[in-house]
Amino acid sequence: MCGIVGYIGKRNAVPILMEGLQRLEYRGYDSAGIAVSHDGALRVSKCQGRVRDLQAKLPARFKGSPGIAHTRWATHGEPSDRNAHPHCDSAERFAIIHNGIIENAAALRARLEADGVVFRSDTDSEVLVHLIAAMPDGPLDAAVRAALRMVVGTYGLAVLDAARPETLVVARNGSPVVLGIGEHEMFFASDASAFVRHTRDVVHLDDGEIAVVRADGFETSTIDGGVTVKTPLTIAWSSESLEKGDFAHHMSKEIAEQPEAVRRTLSGRLERRFHTSHLGGVEFAARELLEMRRIKILGCGSAYIAGCLGAQLIEQLGRIPAHAEPASEFRYRNPVIEQDTLYIAVSQSGETFDTLAAVQEIKRKGGRVLGIVNAVGSTIARECGRGIYIHAGPEIAVVSTKTFTCTAVAFALLALHLGRIRDLSTASGNRLLDAFDALPGQIEQIIARDVEISRLATHFEHCEHAYFIGRASGYAVAMEGALKLKEVSYLHAEAYPASELKHGPLALISPETPTLIVLPRDDLFRKNISTIEEIRARRGPVVAITHPGEMPVTLDGSFEVPMSVPELDPILLNLPLQLLAYHVALRKGRDIDRPRNLAKSVTVE
Repeated sequence: MCGIVGYIGKRNAVPILMEGLQRLEYRGYDSAGIAVSHDGALRVSKCQGRVRDLQAKLPARFKGSPGIAHTRWATHGEPSDRNAHPHCDSAERFAIIHNGIIENAAALRARLEADGVVFRSDTDSEVLVHLIAAMPDGPLDAAVRAALRMVVGTYGLAVLDAARPETLVVARNGSPVVLGIGEHEMFFASDASAFVRHTRDVVHLDDGEIAVVRADGFETSTIDGGVTVKTPLTIAWSSESLEKGDFAHHMSKEIAEQPEAVRRTLSGRLERRFHTSHLGGVEFAARELLEMRRIKILGCGSAYIAGCLGAQLIEQLGRIPAHAEPASEFRYRNPVIEQDTLYIAVSQSGETFDTLAAVQEIKRKGGRVLGIVNAVGSTIARECGRGIYIHAGPEIAVVSTKTFTCTAVAFALLALHLGRIRDLSTASGNRLLDAFDALPGQIEQIIARDVEISRLATHFEHCEHAYFIGRASGYAVAMEGALKLKEVSYLHAEAYPASELKHGPLALISPETPTLIVLPRDDLFRKNISTIEEIRARRGPVVAITHPGEMPVTLDGSFEVPMSVPELDPILLNLPLQLLAYHVALRKGRDIDRPRNLAKSVTVE
């Protein structure tokens, strides 16, 4: 979603802020803006469009410090120059940037207009700067606190007072804010990638916290004024990992990074002595895990689909009933939180609003929850307190590739861990450990055959609709494949269980509607062949992602992946679908790393 970045120190803030905005482009946005303090006055520039459009619009001598900058993803008010952030008060002394939604903005706006305030945008965010400007003279943080006590909603907020440039104030409630600690300078952003080239020492604000930020340090407290103590963390990755390098797109780079990413997910977690996995962050004793009667997995988008794969793995190996559902729906059905249920929250960013809200609902009702996340120190990781970091590294493309794969691997490790506590034999444990060892090399083999997969894109390049089908875990793979194709190529793709095709969707099969089938050589292979024959009888084109071996039916195209053990086969079967989506989008000329209307991290409802 929207991105915020700020700087205070002796350097000119403008190039630092513009670099930060470029780092945040992956989040999805429709306008951008910047404000700096210069000789006691505000200087503001903003426009609809890309960061490059803002860069081109900046006056030649636009400089100052401190400064704040923003990329906006429209919620209230259409994308336009006037609705872009930062927003200023009528005297143009204060400037704010805001991520989130102010739910009582209409009532606050009416009250301010009755007092003579003239609004210059259609956004909910603008009420914040007018509320702050209306407060009595005093410390900036006091004015921000007073304004926020009147607000209902979510915010990642930064406030600049041009008359007092020695201080910036930031606040968080439901939208991430990270401080970066430099040498006699400070940074903040919605994502540490915005300033990682300058510092790797960070502090994450918690909901309900405010930070007063100066060049020589910071102080944090609650909105009510209670002092809080923060412990800095050090980010493990560098700014170089955010670059595309020799790749045309971040998506293709991140697909290629998967062998190494999976090695990191597995590193230190394969326990040969006891034929199991070692998951230090889970922190449940074996007795507690034995008492669990079911597992519920919550996530959104690709994280939810990874949870569907995870639920099947847990049932297969751990013999515990498991179910995945969208986190965005979970809390609205007034869920029953059971003491003998383990809840698992899945989020690449660790900031997904709906998933975070589900975690908070579970904790409020006394449930036990662990997280599977990529971003160390993220809000969901901290809320859960225990779980599994997937260590996939930064993922910049909006569509999830390596984080999906690494999340599926993490679920397989957890399923092995649960299985060995329960009924899984040492022989089965060793069989899986051997498969884990082989997995990165098998992923490399698939990615090396990228040209073969690109040829399959011709079957989807000119169609308007496509079906992705599979059985059991193959259906989850089909769901992820269809989602990737929709996200990045804008082609309508629908996933269906192969067994359900004849219960309605078969009516839509035609020579113009290709079907991609996930076709492992498992116990359901013959049933899948029967489904293919039904499609072929209606002259529907069929493309298969399958395993090596004789094919008893004619296909229009196929790609064979190496066989693993049945439990890990879905991970390998998914990889060609990532590359297929990429090549279809490439042929269609799409903006692959930043698909329209989408954001990398969804931090509002």
